[in-house]
Amino acid sequence: MPDQLPTHAGPFALGTFAAEGDGFPGLVTGARVRDLSDLVPSVRALVEDWDSWLPRLGDLAGADGGTWYDLADLRVLTPIEPGQILQSGANYRKHVVDLVAAEKESVHGATPEEARADAESMMDERARNGVPYVFLGSPRAISGPFDDIVLPALGEQHDWELELALVIGKSGRDIAAEDAMEYVAAYTISNDLTTRDRLYRPDLKAIGTDWFTAKNADTFLPTGPFLVPAAFVGDPGDLRITLRHNGVVRQDESTKDMIFDIPRLIAYISTTTTLRPGDLLLTGSPAGNGAHWGVFLKPGDVVESEITGLGHQRNTVRSHA
Repeated sequence: MPDQLPTHAGPFALGTFAAEGDGFPGLVTGARVRDLSDLVPSVRALVEDWDSWLPRLGDLAGADGGTWYDLADLRVLTPIEPGQILQSGANYRKHVVDLVAAEKESVHGATPEEARADAESMMDERARNGVPYVFLGSPRAISGPFDDIVLPALGEQHDWELELALVIGKSGRDIAAEDAMEYVAAYTISNDLTTRDRLYRPDLKAIGTDWFTAKNADTFLPTGPFLVPAAFVGDPGDLRITLRHNGVVRQDESTKDMIFDIPRLIAYISTTTTLRPGDLLLTGSPAGNGAHWGVFLKPGDVVESEITGLGHQRNTVRSHA
């Protein structure tokens, strides 16, 4: 455990923990954790019966029965083994405007004022009439909120992308946007790391991006510490996302800056795939990536991440060697 214990909004949260040996599903109430392995095999199994479990968890949080641990004595693992990992790209207005404006200046010779005005107009049109950009990630990339980030052998421009993530709590297909929030069980934190110089294949330029190589290295998706039930989080469209790299604030933005909000993301995704309990949806990353600052991750770096009410992460970067 880090020196600072992670906190959570509401009376309880969920996670996966280890005292020694295998991990166990746990009910977190502040600085204490109740072992739920006598009742359910995993957090994933609990989420698969979310409507039944949620009221029961409230009762368990206020009871003395079962085995309880001090959170400080446990290792905090990834809170859930997800089914699908759905990742939203280019979903924060300021982030995308910065990228588009920079291209218009460098490639097309626009003035800074012209470039930004054009980029903002494009984003307004995209928000009105466009659709989200979504791709799949590998569950093998997930790591714990306090685990080391291990840089892969290939590539040098290893970047951060802190994101609000949600866990689906019931199955649905072709979900209407006005009904979408009924499908959200809980929220957590994910840092969707990317090796920028492995994102485009020079040998296959016509194919475009190589998401598998750039985003799915082992440890490249620190997730957790907890799953905080949606009912305790408040407005997910008004949470603060903050990332510090070696103590310097690099990302600091509200989820208000999303181009496509959570209902529109869920509605869009569910036109293609059936969402099932335990699926993890990342909602996009705000401005302030390493590429923006011209700074990338190196061995020995420390990345500290937090989102309002969901706790924090602290990851030390090391070489694969």
